[in-house]
Amino acid sequence: MNSNIKGNFKQIEELKKIVENNSILHSYLFLGEEGIGKKEIACEFAKEILCQTGDSDCNCKSCNCFDSNNHPDFQIINLEGETIKINTIREMIQDVYEKPILSDKKVYIINDSDKMTKEAQNSLLKTLEEPPEYIVIILIAANIDMLLNTIKSRCTKIVFEKLTDSEIQSIIKEKNIDVKIPENLYKLFNGSAGKALKILEKNSTYSQLEDFANCINTSTKVDFLTNSKEIFIKEEINEILEYLIVLLFNIGQKNENIKYLKCVNIVQETINRIKSNCNFDMSIDDMLLKLWEEVNEDNSWNQV
Repeated sequence: MNSNIKGNFKQIEELKKIVENNSILHSYLFLGEEGIGKKEIACEFAKEILCQTGDSDCNCKSCNCFDSNNHPDFQIINLEGETIKINTIREMIQDVYEKPILSDKKVYIINDSDKMTKEAQNSLLKTLEEPPEYIVIILIAANIDMLLNTIKSRCTKIVFEKLTDSEIQSIIKEKNIDVKIPENLYKLFNGSAGKALKILEKNSTYSQLEDFANCINTSTKVDFLTNSKEIFIKEEINEILEYLIVLLFNIGQKNENIKYLKCVNIVQETINRIKSNCNFDMSIDDMLLKLWEEVNEDNSWNQV
């Protein structure tokens, strides 16, 4: 497999042995945090399954077609990670029953399979129960609870681990991203390189959040409520509020200030409200007011 893939060496070795021992099963479920390389590893696994020679440094027609994204016996379903509806799975199933053209097998990767509707999952079930002998289906998921038990029970599960901070640093370096990363951000990355790269694209927002958290006790109520709201971008609100929790918790611990620890609960309540489809602007306004009042309700510091 591609030596540039970071982390999950044990899982990669397990997949290599499956191919080497010709013990390939019909269906796999790759589980783990988003953005840790499951899709990349699944693609490398698929390439080795389809390879015509089994050599480590192969130049066969199958591998060349795979590297040029032109392999007739390989498909990635839902590359962009959107909701997967029943028609998409039906189209895949139609193709499943056409025999391989170039390799001995056909491989299908269903990316973010936990975004399949129940109807789509039920449509896939019969193929998982009675697959053609040449078929390998790899489901990739971050949230196993969104998959039907009947789907889970028919797949061999391989659980992938979060990346270490050093592995994430290495990936960031390879992307030529020259940014000084605060220690707090690594907690927010949560072992996900994909999340790290997404957050670093908006690095200025997270720098502003640090200023925001540090000025709660120095701003007037009016200034705080009017000048802070622009930081909370609706499209990125989950990551922003998660980082705010990290910042407030660290301030509370560092200064032994229970008020900031209580602020963590206020932000978590806001996350829950937004997830429940409460009005976004009202939720943010309410959070800002509660944060300021919690920290500034009197001039004394409550000690832990």
